[in-house]
Amino acid sequence: MWFQHDGEPAHFSIDVRNYLNATFGERWIGLGGPVAWPSRFPDLSSLDYFLWEHLKSLVYATLVDSDEDLVARISVAAARVREIPGVFESVRQLLHRRCQACITVGGRNFECLL
Repeated sequence: MWFQHDGEPAHFSIDVRNYLNATFGERWIGLGGPVAWPSRFPDLSSLDYFLWEHLKSLVYATLVDSDEDLVARISVAAARVREIPGVFESVRQLLHRRCQACITVGGRNFECLL
């Protein structure tokens, strides 16, 4: 498993980065991580465009009663997403298209090209 860190200032402390290093080793992406990624770079954060919004709609369809309920709902929602045919191929294609647009404009904002 890989972890993509958002780089928010509140999440960027040395304690957080030490935890990510201990938990994910070389398999985390983000500012200050083993795989560099600009913080808050929405143009290339493909998970923001499908996965998180879809998971939130499944998890919070009704009021959450407890921490245990929340964890159970997240597990069920993640399993449901894995069952969607072609979802990860679609995300890969979206990311590829976004990377090509980024290269085309020399790293400048390219949202208008998508």
